[in-house]
Amino acid sequence: MMAAEITLPPARPTGGLRRTGDWIILILTVAFALLWLLPILWVVTMSLKPNAELMRSTAGFIPLPFTLDNYVNLLKMETVPRWLMHSFIVAVSMTTLVLIVSSMAGYAFARLRFPFKKTLFLIVMAGLMVPEQSIFIPLHTMFSGWGLHNSHVALVMPRVAVPIGVFLMMQFFRSIPKELEEAAEIDHASRLTVFLKIMLPLSIPALTTLGLFTFIFAWNDFLWPLVSATRADMYTVTVGLASIQSNFAFSEGLGSVMASAVFASLPIMLLFLIFQRFIVAGVAMNAGK
Repeated sequence: MMAAEITLPPARPTGGLRRTGDWIILILTVAFALLWLLPILWVVTMSLKPNAELMRSTAGFIPLPFTLDNYVNLLKMETVPRWLMHSFIVAVSMTTLVLIVSSMAGYAFARLRFPFKKTLFLIVMAGLMVPEQSIFIPLHTMFSGWGLHNSHVALVMPRVAVPIGVFLMMQFFRSIPKELEEAAEIDHASRLTVFLKIMLPLSIPALTTLGLFTFIFAWNDFLWPLVSATRADMYTVTVGLASIQSNFAFSEGLGSVMASAVFASLPIMLLFLIFQRFIVAGVAMNAGK
């Protein structure tokens, strides 16, 4: 009697092939990252070169000869600290108000029942389709009539209602199991207690991501502060630095222009480095839904 033939299962791809694919992805990622960093490196290099050297050539990524005069001259301007203070006040105030409004509205749309809920949500989402430039004239007229231009209120309030923030928080609150709220209600917790003690702590990754993007938007915002702040002592850092660069003949050279660009971007870079793990956690959480 012949022995039964044994059929072996098909061979699976070895781990070496997978590792090769991982290396290819890693190399491509690093290459694209370096390509993205080249303009930033070029700006930093030019900001560290003397203006006399830049008049001859702007090529190269090594700042030789090296100088900090462009940054020193920028910090010597008396208005720069004031512009930084205004930007910080506006960015922090806007971020705080956006987080409060977006989290409360998102929770209401996700969990509460009230009349015309769907209609109100459609109205909020319709705000995503309206270009901000189209409402500048009504906003300018309204704040001018109230006498609020050249104030922090005028710089902050038009940007508090953020439809995308409401949508993101609503989606996050919907992903939280209802059993947690039901357990709290059994213990006679009020709706406000549930929101403050349960829902908000669970939404820290989403709040951090939304807050970071709001802060960046507020810090980099240029068009509305340019319209609302007409006095130099009320400029934000973006408008202020642009005002000293608006006429290149009156600036101190290309190095000073690049130094002001680096100076305005530095707080945002530091913010990303500090809170990057929260951004990754928030994106990963949303991607897994």
